[in-house]
Amino acid sequence: MAEEKLSFQAEVAKLLDIVVHSLYSNKEIFLRELISNASDACDKLRYQALTDASLLQGEGEFKIRLVPDKEKRTLSIIDNGIGMSRAELVENLGTIAKSGTAAFIESVKKDAKGDVSQIGQFGVGFYSAFMVADHVEVVTKKAGEEHGWIWRSDGKGEFTIAEAPDAQRGAEIRLHLREGQDEFLEPYRLQNIVKTYSDHIALPVVMEEDGKEETINSASALWTRSKSEITPEQYQEFYHHVAHAFDEPWATLHYKAEGAIEYTSLLFIPKSKPFDLFNPERKQHVKLYVNRVFITDDAAELLPPYMRFLRGVVDSHDLPLNVSREMLQHNPILAKMRSGLVKKVLAEIKRKSEAEDGDFSTFWESFGAVLKEGLYEDFERRTDILDLCRFKTTTGGDELVSLATYLGRMKEGQDAIYYITGDDLGRLKQSPQLEGFAAKGIEVLLLTDPIDEFWPTAVGTYQDKKLRSVAQGAADLSAVKSEDKAEDDKKPAADAAGLDALIAAAKLALGENVKDVRGSDRLTESAVCLVADEGDMGIHLERLLRQHQQGQGQAPRILELNPRHALIRSLAEKAKDDGAGLADQLWLLFDQARIMEGETPSDPQAFARRLSAALEKGL
Repeated sequence: MAEEKLSFQAEVAKLLDIVVHSLYSNKEIFLRELISNASDACDKLRYQALTDASLLQGEGEFKIRLVPDKEKRTLSIIDNGIGMSRAELVENLGTIAKSGTAAFIESVKKDAKGDVSQIGQFGVGFYSAFMVADHVEVVTKKAGEEHGWIWRSDGKGEFTIAEAPDAQRGAEIRLHLREGQDEFLEPYRLQNIVKTYSDHIALPVVMEEDGKEETINSASALWTRSKSEITPEQYQEFYHHVAHAFDEPWATLHYKAEGAIEYTSLLFIPKSKPFDLFNPERKQHVKLYVNRVFITDDAAELLPPYMRFLRGVVDSHDLPLNVSREMLQHNPILAKMRSGLVKKVLAEIKRKSEAEDGDFSTFWESFGAVLKEGLYEDFERRTDILDLCRFKTTTGGDELVSLATYLGRMKEGQDAIYYITGDDLGRLKQSPQLEGFAAKGIEVLLLTDPIDEFWPTAVGTYQDKKLRSVAQGAADLSAVKSEDKAEDDKKPAADAAGLDALIAAAKLALGENVKDVRGSDRLTESAVCLVADEGDMGIHLERLLRQHQQGQGQAPRILELNPRHALIRSLAEKAKDDGAGLADQLWLLFDQARIMEGETPSDPQAFARRLSAALEKGL
């Protein structure tokens, strides 16, 4: 087949332009990325060969070779792993943008220094080669296929693919180095980079020089070593490798489970959010090994989705080597491993939450929203997760408050844990539904994550205290003793007859747009508010569902009137004489309540007309 010229997909071209023109000084990370990719390719072939030994024809010992050539000014990274077909070359290295491509570009734009060091975190680490090379060639042959291929590009918008009759199984990444990058042809420099970033790779990384081969890494699985033999730096570099991250882990868990089943785990909790944390697939990224043989990095049954922030490896001694994905779905050994891993991770998070230097707020701000998914999904561990949860509250300032702390601060006569849900913390604090609670000094949890619409109803109670939304149902706070004496000296309320007349007029004017109209015990400053009836879907949840095209329109809500507000008192007096003449004012109050809930007026044109008329009368 003749050489074929193709263009990079638009986002890949943007990514390459960023990498090529990067001023980032630590360019040596390209070797870390390419060695990591080569290791993954060997792991994949080792797993596939368990069921098809013919794939291992030729070289049987897996290794990664580094071959510098000072005369040609090339550096080759060669593996004898799974290799790539022509279609995979096109897909992986050129035309189809992966989800991480756009995320990486956005990340670099936000970084004032243009730091590209985290490129591997986004699944596009191969392109880091163009930081040091002005021309890259990939010679590859997929295991089990007859034909090999060569991919060539200068990173300027196009690449070519042609047949490579002499290609061997695996892949050779051949870098034609830029001027000024000759340091990456020096064996001692390459050895130092491998020792720094890739010493933990379980395959031998071999330097070829003058016809001689020398293994320059430890070539042993880090998790199989004793903790006393591993330095903090080695843990950190292994984290960088397995998580494709460049920060420090927030927590490291390395332990061996012994007993009925045996497995070794080396798990990391990152400090910052991975870019794909909220992908709809909710995939976990812990690699499963069986006796040091890589099986999969997508074992859905290994850990629950609400722990998808974890990175690392789990190595089982009891699962069969030829285990399939289907077998993993209903495997009792894996189920026991999952239970043990979840218990261990939650215990470590709890330990860090109680430690003075645990920096728990960093974990919670990054992964609290994900962990709370477990409240809805994992009944068995619900209490353990609840004890770890932290919340912003109406009285806590910037403090993150646990439910146990909240219970200790409850007011005399308070019989429930109150919360309010919304999108924005600042707007929630201004919600009219909070006024009566603030007047009584009652603390309210401020919940701003989407999952917060679901878990409180699933949990129901915490230590026998019911979880109640302040924006749902009636708010009877009469049993709570007020600390503020002035609160008991309330403004005079509209007389009962006038308020009843106003409520009747509002029901008549607003019709089916409201479920009910009633006087309010929760309002102290605002004239009106909208609340959901007991058992109805919350207003914020309804809005979230509409945003995802899952809602069934807007359900009518209860309009509450503040009988102590001057405007309501005045309207109540007029309602006794002519309730029918107050329709426009009542519609304005209804739309005002909608706006305070983040909704638009029910009829914007009519709202504008009524508002203009009211302003005109006031002049």
